[in-house]
Formats: sequence, structure tokens, C-alpha cells
Amino acid sequence: MKLADLAPKHFQWRMEGRVACIRLDRPERKNPLTFESYAELRDTFRDLAQAEDVNAVAILPNGGNFCSGGDVHDIIGPLVAMDMKGLLGFTRMTGDLVKAMLHCGKPIVTAVDGVAVGAGAIMAMASDIRLATPQAKTAFLFTRVGLAGCDMGACAILPRIVGQGRAAELLYTGRTMSAEEGERWGFYNRLVEADALEGEAVALAARIAEGPNFAHGITKTQLNQEWNMGLDQAIEAEAQAQAICMQTRDFERAYKAFVAKDKPVFEGN
Repeated sequence: MKLADLAPKHFQWRMEGRVACIRLDRPERKNPLTFESYAELRDTFRDLAQAEDVNAVAILPNGGNFCSGGDVHDIIGPLVAMDMKGLLGFTRMTGDLVKAMLHCGKPIVTAVDGVAVGAGAIMAMASDIRLATPQAKTAFLFTRVGLAGCDMGACAILPRIVGQGRAAELLYTGRTMSAEEGERWGFYNRLVEADALEGEAVALAARIAEGPNFAHGITKTQLNQEWNMGLDQAIEAEAQAQAICMQTRDFERAYKAFVAKDKPVFEGN
């Protein structure tokens, strides 16, 4: 499957080499999500698992903001009127977006400027690498609208990134985490000025995309699966995973390039 010519209806999509660049497309409202954009993003990340022309993903801000979460009028209003079956269908769909991001097999670099709140904070959380501007404001604000902090995997993933106590504070209070806190706590890999943010995020994704992408997919799988493993099980799983990677042509290419004192060109097989 190739996704270079993908034409989504509810977000922007472009290819830079083998990097898929995604940008939410409602900058006048700080890029909120709708039922339709949730579903289309979920389906796109599912398709990425089979995409032969994409090696990495960059999720970018738009108009000075990343994402303001679920749209108050398009999502929250209708949810108030739904029955339990409808509500569970919605919450499972939003969770499926996170699952699709985790299982897409492609490293995801997310660049946050302005607000990343609610589901926007979750999308950043579910990414592999996160960059942000000093002006970025991140909030898991579910409790501020009368909901639990355990949304879209937040109680499972966030403590592993920032620690249990810090995650508990953010999820109970719904307060804003500043960019400086986010970097200091490990949520953000680093802070980048706004005029350089997008370029640096795409360049980082491109650098990753030039690597052994079959092996990168294995790394992403292990990073996710080893959450639930004991140490002995994890070491054995990594032994098996690495043995699989040693059968690839990319491993052979790297060896031959090293012998020739050259830079390997990986092809993902």
C-alpha cells in the first residue's frame, strides 16, 4: 500500500521524502477534533502500518497551535444527548486512534506550539518523540469538564513518561503544564523556537526515516510491548527481535558499508 497520494478530508497531508506530514486544519479554532477527524486519523494511522512509501510521521501545528481537543460544539454538545451505547462507541473510537498510533509501525515525531489540550495532549503523548516551543501549553483537562483523567490511555501512558506523581497531578487537576515543565519532566524531548520548530521536527523525522525502517518498526513494537513484560521476558523478546533484524538485507548493507568505510543506504528489507 502507498499513501503518497492520500487526500484526507479533515486534516492536511503532505509527503516530504518518506516522511508523512500531518497537520490539523482548523487554525481559526485552534485545530479542534471532530467525530470525522478522529475517525479519519484513526483510519490513516491504521493504513500506515501497511504503507510502503512512509518511514516516519511528523505531526505539526497550524496557525500557532497544535490542537485544542474535542470541539465543544461538534463533539461535547452531541455527547450530552447520547445514550450509553453511543458514548461507549465514541470513547472506543478515540481510544482506537491511540492504538493506531502505537501500532502503525512508524516512528512519530510531534511538534507542539501553542495549545495541546485534551485529545491534543493525548496525541502528543501517544507519539514517540515530542518537540515544543517555549510557548507550548499542555493540559489533560478532562476533569475540568466533569470527566475522569483516564481518557485514551492517559493513566497507562503518561505516568511512564513523566512519573506517577506528576501524571496524577496533571490528571486530577487538569492544570496546564508549561513547556519548561514538560521538558524538565521528560514529556518534551526539547524546546525549539517557533520559527524553527516545524523544520526541526521534519528534519528529525527524515533522519529517522533514512535508517533501517524495518528495524525501527521492531523498536516501536518492543517499546510498547515491554511495558507489560518482566525483565527476563523483555530480554528474551529483544533477543528474538534482534535475531530477526539480523536476517535483513539492511544489516548486511550496514556491514558492507562499514568495511568499505562508507555510509549505509538502508532500504527497509
